[in-house]
Amino acid sequence: MGSMSVWHWVIVAVVVMLLFGRGKVSELMGDVAKGIKAFKKGMADDETQPNTATSVPPVGPNEPVRTLPHQGAPGTAPQPPHVQPHVPAGDHKAV
Repeated sequence: MGSMSVWHWVIVAVVVMLLFGRGKVSELMGDVAKGIKAFKKGMADDETQPNTATSVPPVGPNEPVRTLPHQGAPGTAPQPPHVQPHVPAGDHKAV
């Protein structure tokens, strides 16, 4: 009783067909198919065209490795926000 049987799925399909009608379901499936085709075409285009704008020339064995510049001034590290020390509940002093 806890698992979904074939009859449960048949009832769900009938309710969906009654709510949306046959035309809406076929339109929805057509749109899904178009989206999948566009996705596959985009993936194929990415594989065939190498991105030359971001390609880096190969580094020779005697050249140093190039890195990206750091954010901020050299030698400075970001400071953590100021945190109040924890005071246990019974140790508060009257002001």
